[in-house]
Amino acid sequence: MSDADISFILICTCLVFIMTPGLAFFYGGLLRKKNIINMMAMCFVSIAIVSVLWFVIVYSLAFAPDTGGGFIGGLDFFCLFGVGRESYAPYSEDIPHLLFMVFQLMFAIITVAIIASPFSERVNFGAFCLFISIWVIIVYSPIAHWVWGDGGFLKAMGALDFAGGTVVHINVGFAALAVALVIGPREGYKKEPMEPTNIPYVLLGAALLWLGWFGFNGGSALGANDIAVLAVFNTHLAASTGALVWMVIEYFKTDKYSALGFSSGALAGLVAVTPAAGFVEPWVALILGAISSVICFFVLSLRAKSRIDESLDAISIHGTGGILGAILTGVFATVGARGAILGNITQVWIQLIGVFVTIVYSFVVTFILAWIINKTIGFRVTSDEEYIGLDIIMHGV
Repeated sequence: MSDADISFILICTCLVFIMTPGLAFFYGGLLRKKNIINMMAMCFVSIAIVSVLWFVIVYSLAFAPDTGGGFIGGLDFFCLFGVGRESYAPYSEDIPHLLFMVFQLMFAIITVAIIASPFSERVNFGAFCLFISIWVIIVYSPIAHWVWGDGGFLKAMGALDFAGGTVVHINVGFAALAVALVIGPREGYKKEPMEPTNIPYVLLGAALLWLGWFGFNGGSALGANDIAVLAVFNTHLAASTGALVWMVIEYFKTDKYSALGFSSGALAGLVAVTPAAGFVEPWVALILGAISSVICFFVLSLRAKSRIDESLDAISIHGTGGILGAILTGVFATVGARGAILGNITQVWIQLIGVFVTIVYSFVVTFILAWIINKTIGFRVTSDEEYIGLDIIMHGV
């Protein structure tokens, strides 16, 4: 094993962990001040719940050898049995299996935290905890296995997803849409002002996410190598381009240089480059950042005009940016893979299949899960509790 690779992936693991507190600030700043702590608590509790379940069963279902059919892993790694300090060839011979496991844990945590978006300002905290506990088992682990697992069917087809465009962003975007449709909008939605109340929190969160994304994409090379360098620079370039393009769009629309728009554009660029980061040259990252800002801005505008109250916009940015990035990876891949630009049109079709099956599975299974929980224990707090605010009602602060 390589000491340099081990050191690098340890650092990247810590960087990906930082993304979840960053998301807490980003999401919290977008809400009314009476619900900021509640949103942050949902992000933070995701860390603890996912970590325990990852140890017990989720890592095994996602990354243990396939049980047949390429759908789900077996129970070989139940309670991390057999996951030790030696390397594990199917994933990396240069780092300990235990390190690969904990690096992947951080991806699961941030994915589950993102899904807090449609629960904002109106949901019982305990119901949210129950939902994410089941969701990470029945939705996240199968999709992670399809794309990255030992024997996953999308991986066997040759689907390209360098760091989680499909597994993380498309998955969580359409899961968030399903949840929003089940639980309905907040009281007074479209009738009362619900503007962001702490833009400095949003900017701080965006900075932490941007920083953490270097570990998210760079670490997915699973070593301190030239591909990690490429992925880190592509990540930064796409975020920078996306931020500038979104801010320009906002300026022509409002005659103001929007700090929130800058943050949203950076996030759109980061999402779009994620599946492509280690497969494309830097000029492609520029294209991804620019196009993602334009398309995500358009989708967000459509969502804002609708009755869908998913106001932290996991679907508009994560879902939309993830689709764009996954498809364009099939077009522009030239590093370690051949996309359509090198004559391999088949890669685009493989990417489209991956996008389609992820959307359908994530949306349908999440909708059913959310519907069952809503009809049994219920998600919504009372109108009076929603008016008072969940910081006091749920957390006593």
